This record gives sequence, C-alpha cells and structure tokens, in this order.
Amino acid sequence: MQRFQLIATAAAGVEALVGKEVRDLGFDARVENGRVRFEGTIADALRANLWLRIADRVKIVVGEFTATSFDDLFDQTKALPWEDLLPLDAAFPVEGKSHNSALHHVPTVQAITKKAIVERMLSAYHRRTRLPESGATYPLEVAIVKNRVLLTLDTSGASLFKRGYRVAKGPAPLKENLAAALVSLAKWFPDRPFVDPVCGSGTIPIEAALLGYNIAPGLNRSFSMERWVNLVPAGLSDDLRDQAMDAANYDQELKIYGYDIDGSMIEIAKQNARAAGLSQAIEFKQLAVKDWRPSEENGTLVANPPYGERLSDQAAVRELYRQMGELYRPLTSWSKYILTADLDFEKFYGAPATKRRKLYNGALRTDLFQYWGRPVKR
Repeated sequence: MQRFQLIATAAAGVEALVGKEVRDLGFDARVENGRVRFEGTIADALRANLWLRIADRVKIVVGEFTATSFDDLFDQTKALPWEDLLPLDAAFPVEGKSHNSALHHVPTVQAITKKAIVERMLSAYHRRTRLPESGATYPLEVAIVKNRVLLTLDTSGASLFKRGYRVAKGPAPLKENLAAALVSLAKWFPDRPFVDPVCGSGTIPIEAALLGYNIAPGLNRSFSMERWVNLVPAGLSDDLRDQAMDAANYDQELKIYGYDIDGSMIEIAKQNARAAGLSQAIEFKQLAVKDWRPSEENGTLVANPPYGERLSDQAAVRELYRQMGELYRPLTSWSKYILTADLDFEKFYGAPATKRRKLYNGALRTDLFQYWGRPVKR
C-alpha cells in the first residue's frame, strides 16, 4: 500500500501531547509548531482519525516547495501528480492562508492553486474543457509561511473535536479535544476517582470515560476519506472500526463524577453521555462546588470554571476560586487541574500551583494550574 507523508494538526500548546498520541499508535513522530508529522498508509491515516483524541485534523502532504511569484506557485503546483489522489469527478475546494510571504493575497493564492490543479487534471484525464466535480469531496489547503508552500489533502472533513456525541450544549462549551488534553495532562489512572466539579455540558467527564474504557473517539462519526473509493479499499473502514470496537474495555470499573450548580446543565450533560453510550460510566449530579466532599482518596479533579472575563462577573468567579482553594487545599492525596484565563487565579485560590501550562481555548489564552497530590498508599 502506498505510503504518504501525514500531518496531525494541533492547537498551540498541545503539540507534544499529539506527538505522544501519534507515537502510541506506533509511528515515528516529529513535533513542530501547530502540527505533528509522521508517515503511513491510507489505512494509517484512517486509524489516526479514529484514535487521535487531541489533534484537530489528519492531512496528507501533497507537496512542499518555495514560491515567491504566482508563476512559481502555478508551475510547481501543476507539476505534482494530482491524478494519483483525485479521481476525474472529485470535488476539490481549495482553502488558503498566507503569513509573512511575498504571495500574501489569499484569494489569488487559492485561485492560482485551483487553476494549476485543474490544468494538471485536464491533461491527465485527457479532458478538453472542464472537470465535473460531482463526486466525493477532497478538501485541499494551500498554506504559505515565509514563502514556503505546503499543499495538503484533508482526510478528516469536520474537525476531529466533533466526536458526534454533543447533542446539546451550554454557554462557552469546551472543545472535546481540549477536554481530552486536560485529561491527558492530569495523568489520571482509570482505577482512581475522577471529578469535574463544574462540568457544564459534561465534556471533560465524557472524554475521561472514553479514555478509561479505551474507546476510539472517532467511532461515532465519519471522515471525508471514507468516501474516497479510489484511495480507500472496500471494507477497510469497517475492518478498522471493528478493531477499534474490539479494543474497548468495558470491564474497567470507572468512578467518574460530574457536578454543576445548574440543574439544566446536568440534564444536558446526561443527554450527551447517553449519545456517547456512556450513561453507565458517569454519575452526574446537581451540586455547588462548596457542597462537595470526597468519599475516597487518591483522586483526580479537572475543572474548567468560569473565567469572569466580564467585570460584572469577576467578583462572583473569584469567590468561586476562593471556595475551591478552601475546599481543595486540604485534599493532599488528590491532584487538581484547573483551567482559567484569570492569571491571578493562584491569589484567590490561596496557594501557588505546582506547575502552570499555557493552553488556548480557541483564540483565548488560558493557563492550566496544576496542584499535584501525594497519593496515599493503601
């Protein structure tokens, strides 16, 4: 089977986590800003789509070169063997972006790239006039950074954070892949209790349950590449999905709890857990932060509390941080991981973090304040 240069794209701050995921799937990984490079077959690309929890997309690298003029861009794009990837009837929209490059007008970059591919395809398929573009979609991107062009084919379609289980959501929901990153950074062991005290629509507990049962996060959705009959052998998708289902371990006993002061959010969280097939794995309950008391030792707590970005909300949010500190500081056997954009969090929590890590919730810079516990030996 043909091998491709592949890229798993990643949000700023989590590239190393995606690199570890790629290595855990058995590939050699090279971590770069915003992406992880690896090599594999079309089956490997599909397996990566099914299993990567923290990445945004999986892309095939079609070509890379330097271009400082539109003639450069056209000629080098046309020279690539597009007919090896795109069938005659392929629909191939071209997205574009450019940073610090001579070719800075993105609409023109997209148009020139599209024209070059069309001319190559017309020649390869011995067509005189036009391509029908009536078949499956092959999403392409031309990205230029410092005059270096990267042409890629997106195998994922919708971003990988769209797992397919979120049937309802509340205000400012956390993306599923960022929630998975928080669970990964917490280094939680599935035989220990896991608590989200401000669970909202339930994303963090659901991602913990997917990990705890070893469920492939992409099982409940499809990928654009699954419609590429010229590249993906018949039955491959079913085989890989069957293997993923066989890998799940539902015998693992999980103790995952999601709490929220808002009862309507608890109902939304329960709906999402049902859609993910995880109702049995998570206990959701309406409860204020100040009213929770742990019944076990050696747990992990991961929280994405309100940030108080509006001045009118700030006092209430910082009171919440104070309550968290008052309650959590004595829990020395528990590890606590709290994500917020309020960089003064430690002052209101009442203790310096063991470690801070910068992450991005969309475009918003946030910090993960980590308070590592000292597990009690049983």
